[in-house]
Amino acid sequence: MKKFSILGFILLCQVFVFAQQSQLNGRVLTSNGTAVFGATINISPAAKTLNSNTNGTFIYDGQIGETLTINISKEGFLKETRTLTLKNAQQILTIKLAASSYLLNEVLIKDNRIENLQKEQSLNVEVVNADFIQRNLGGSLMKTLERLPGIKTIGIGSGQSKPLIRGLGFNRVVVVDKGVKHEGQQWGADHGLELDQFAAGEVEILKGAASFMYGSDAIAGAINVKPTRAPAKHSLGGNVDLIGKTNNNLYGTSVNLFGRNDRYFFDSRFTYQNYGDYRVPTDRVSVYNFQVPLDKNYLRNTAGNENGIHLSAGILGEKFNSIFYLNNVFSESGFFANAHGLEPRNVDLALHDRSNRDILLPKQQVNHFKLINRSDLQLNNHKVEIELGYQRNFRQEFSQYVNHGYMPAIFPENFGIPRDTEREFDKNVYSVNLKDKFELGKHQLSFGGNVEYQDNSINGWTFLVPGFKQFTSGAFVYDQLQLNEKTILHGALRYDYGRIKLNKYTDWFASTLNDGSTQNLVRADDLTRNFNSFVWSVGINYNPEKFIFKANIGKSFRMPIAKELGANGVNYHYFSYEKGDPTLSPEKSYQADATIGWKEKNWSVKFSPFYNYFPNYIYLNPTANYDYFYGAGNQVFEYAQSEVMRYGGELQFNYQISKFLSTEVLGEYLYAEQLSGSKKGFTLPFSPPPSVLFNLTYTPKDHQLLIDTYFSVDYRITATQNNIVPPERKTDGFYIINLQVGTKLHLYKQPLMISLQAQNLLDTKYMNHTSFYRLIELPEAGRNIILSLKIPFNLSHTQN
Repeated sequence: MKKFSILGFILLCQVFVFAQQSQLNGRVLTSNGTAVFGATINISPAAKTLNSNTNGTFIYDGQIGETLTINISKEGFLKETRTLTLKNAQQILTIKLAASSYLLNEVLIKDNRIENLQKEQSLNVEVVNADFIQRNLGGSLMKTLERLPGIKTIGIGSGQSKPLIRGLGFNRVVVVDKGVKHEGQQWGADHGLELDQFAAGEVEILKGAASFMYGSDAIAGAINVKPTRAPAKHSLGGNVDLIGKTNNNLYGTSVNLFGRNDRYFFDSRFTYQNYGDYRVPTDRVSVYNFQVPLDKNYLRNTAGNENGIHLSAGILGEKFNSIFYLNNVFSESGFFANAHGLEPRNVDLALHDRSNRDILLPKQQVNHFKLINRSDLQLNNHKVEIELGYQRNFRQEFSQYVNHGYMPAIFPENFGIPRDTEREFDKNVYSVNLKDKFELGKHQLSFGGNVEYQDNSINGWTFLVPGFKQFTSGAFVYDQLQLNEKTILHGALRYDYGRIKLNKYTDWFASTLNDGSTQNLVRADDLTRNFNSFVWSVGINYNPEKFIFKANIGKSFRMPIAKELGANGVNYHYFSYEKGDPTLSPEKSYQADATIGWKEKNWSVKFSPFYNYFPNYIYLNPTANYDYFYGAGNQVFEYAQSEVMRYGGELQFNYQISKFLSTEVLGEYLYAEQLSGSKKGFTLPFSPPPSVLFNLTYTPKDHQLLIDTYFSVDYRITATQNNIVPPERKTDGFYIINLQVGTKLHLYKQPLMISLQAQNLLDTKYMNHTSFYRLIELPEAGRNIILSLKIPFNLSHTQN
């Protein structure tokens, strides 16, 4: 009996102690309600030190009745002190930090936000800012990002390109602009992305299966283009960017003007660029065994221009923020005259070579209009975010009318379509994204959903892809569990539903059938397909003091696009006949990613391997057949599915040789193989060969007038690509040298930023295996000297 009494007394004490426990849920915010990451929280008399996580929160387990003194500090903010007594089992504390103000000529605050994001994100992530973009300016934003390992582009001309992540592109990479999925005509290799790199504030690149975050199409990853940050309070200013390039004689400017009072702000940018034909290090190319001479190494009819208008305005508060973005980008550019259509020999060379700046037929015009609203509301422990978007992508391809097959020899005057409108695509997109983020104990939970509706119409006297309407929706839940200061677990589940309806298309001309009768052939039938899928992802981050390890495994999916289901025509850019398959099943992918790294004071290394398996990869398969009705006997390519296995990885090594000298090594490798189908044993199209980039950077000591000066050289070695899939051709290995020089010149207390690049310094002749024009053995652009200036101006500024 005595033993039972003692046991009962012990249990009663345990219950009493448990009843006295209190959990303090704290949150650290800025004065406008933004979470503060990495704030130091010292709690006494418990002598406990904590750090706020990415949501600004921290948790302290104490006892009811305990009186605490809490000191909060963070670089760039004034220190705060709170004293409170724990009275309940669950207690909430919100602390807002005021930004510190110093009467100095310039205050430079550096934090580890990007480094911490990489540690807390289970996927492989890279982040670049506006300084990186200016330092490595390419012909487009995607071309600028190509310096990063694992990122390549499919380029056409000097201003159009689309991204590849680890060898996958087109509709397998999602590009997000200001929170909304950018929807253009990304299915075509000759269709670039209508994004102004001067308007990008920061770019986040996710490598690997990101479908649980962005839905269908994010099989290879995502590129998240974020806007510039809101202006400082009580400011009025801007900057002027000037740029010039020697290879295609480009000149351009981008003017920015912004202003803000206490809560309301506006930001605007106007961009204009004009460029001529670009040059290649050869005087002739072979277009399907036909030798084409180039006048002074210029690629005729590749000139163009680009205009961009970007406006944003909104309200910023402690608990509610709402910002409107309006973007309108227009571009006009020519197609290489000898590599478009079915008659590369019948080109008026004298007309095209008369000027290097005119834009003649064939050419394209693209206008992308976008209106987005992003709002967020802080409700106690919840942060609700909503994004509403409308965009219209209007693309026209112009060419002289040339009849093929049974098309009439003379263009009908009463046809109702302009005689030079070869193709026209008009896409209207409506998007809604909703997300709720909150904390529950050690769990950081996110619930969200996406809805998107597309209406796509076509026009023109040729046919390739039918018009269609598409509806997609999805919902997800994502949990990030902080086990301790070193270990984070991740888990996500998502369900997607999609519906696509293809419109019937009938030829506007009659074709003669085998029995001698004539008929307007049906190129695409009405078709409605429904798709749905569950996808999932699990991951872990383990981050001791110097060691970095993270791993992720997940399933993703992609519903077939209109071209894969219903294409039935000549692709004049590829001299091929493409035919879709209306029975294709949705593409599935399973991928495992890992990142292993070590960081010391003077050096760091990071290795990111991956393995990827597709049970039903969709690809364009060349056949032994040739078309009879629509072209000059073009080879028929049909969409098919097969098993595919891919693996590879990226290596990054940095070493600070001395205070002013550093080096960097960036390497990448990819292997892909089809495991079934008619191309079993072959790789996939546009598979990039192994490459490594060696960099040496010298940053001298700041001068009274010159600061942040750098001298940098990149030496890239690219291996031969012998692993191809017919009808691809092998590409030889090459090496190129790029130089970058830059500084900030202080004039009248304003920093003038100067950047000078020399791309392909040695004017090397080489083939890029992921280039659109590589199909006709056209080398990449020759030497290009790029000079850019950024001139900020401050019209009014008062410190708080």
